[in-house]
Amino acid sequence: MKVAVVGGGSTYTPELVEGFVSHTDRLPVDELVLLDIDAERLDVVGSFARRILDHRGFAGTLTLTDNRSQAIEGAAYVIVQLRVGGQAARLTDETIPIEFGCIGQETTGPGGFAKALRTVPIVLDIAEETAGRGAKDAWVVDFTNPVGIVTQALLDQGHRAIGLCNVAIGFQRRFAAHFGVQPERVQLGHVGLNHLSWERSVRVDGIDRLPELLQTDIESIEDEVDMPGDLIRLLGAIPSYYLRYYYFTDDVLRELREPGHRTRAEEVKAIERQLLDMYRDPALVEKPKLLEERGGAFYSEAAAQLVASLHAGTGDVQVVDVRNDGALPGLPDDAVVEIPARIDRDGAHPLPLDPMAQEFLGLVEQAKAYERLAVEAATTGSRTVALRALLANPLVAQWDRATGLLDMLLDANRRYLPRFFPDDA
Repeated sequence: MKVAVVGGGSTYTPELVEGFVSHTDRLPVDELVLLDIDAERLDVVGSFARRILDHRGFAGTLTLTDNRSQAIEGAAYVIVQLRVGGQAARLTDETIPIEFGCIGQETTGPGGFAKALRTVPIVLDIAEETAGRGAKDAWVVDFTNPVGIVTQALLDQGHRAIGLCNVAIGFQRRFAAHFGVQPERVQLGHVGLNHLSWERSVRVDGIDRLPELLQTDIESIEDEVDMPGDLIRLLGAIPSYYLRYYYFTDDVLRELREPGHRTRAEEVKAIERQLLDMYRDPALVEKPKLLEERGGAFYSEAAAQLVASLHAGTGDVQVVDVRNDGALPGLPDDAVVEIPARIDRDGAHPLPLDPMAQEFLGLVEQAKAYERLAVEAATTGSRTVALRALLANPLVAQWDRATGLLDMLLDANRRYLPRFFPDDA
């Protein structure tokens, strides 16, 4: 079996490699291919990946390449973890919106919109090539943000794809540690969209322990999601950290505007420099602890677990981004949602869920309208649709913000948006 990783020069890759070699019982990879257009990063990360695989006794082949067709040819699974424009583009995502009174963040709000415009066309091209060159019934597994929008685009065009985020598995591992049980004994009532989700239940061996958590562990939950316990108890659910951008918009914007504030892009860029220096050490054969600060906790477990279950058809339940297909009442069948699904060789089968509370559903419906418009804007290059998308975005919404913001975002990303600027092509 061949697995191709698009964006193999990412500092995340060692995490993913370790995940694969930890699941060899269900995931017998014969060839692992790392694809990246940055030759230097691919060499550094790929060499470190090779040392990890050798240290763990990997019997298969590791291939490093900048040739997409070669990487995808015959692949059964194509994992997409690319970042169009790198950290430099992320910096514009995080800083331009602030000038217009909006939160600057790489996956939500106008920053996430800019990232979607850059990313969706590239991932669709990769999926199209996978359909033509990959193995029969090959899967595209998308970990590239904004995952919900990218997965919506993939499934709208009929690709065999699943989206994946590490928010749910992070909660699962945290609650398992709290109750002193193995993670597989914890099942979450995770509902919503990617980066717009709530945990409505925390079942341990089938018994919902969420009420107990809200009574006895509320302070640590407050710290984890950076929101007050009174709000969490009012919701009757644990919101993901990303809900802070919606529930505390003014507070977040004020923090971003504080003198000396350092953007996440700047922080990550510094961490990546350190990581790449570490990866160059020929004696290093295990991922360094610093990688945890890069973000993406439990990424390797989530990705490897999903691919292993798709391959082995084990039917276990995982939280993924998938077509709703009637599972979550109140949303269309073709809306991509982030919910528990049973995973087998045929894909992800969403589990039936109770309706969302009205305050959840209203926010989800508005965000989904924005996501659909973002997909349309990314695939057509229409400024009109792009402006409608920003107006629909709950973190923009105002005309006087949206118009100037759109012009500046498009201009800053001009080199990555040939659909919007065909004369530059």
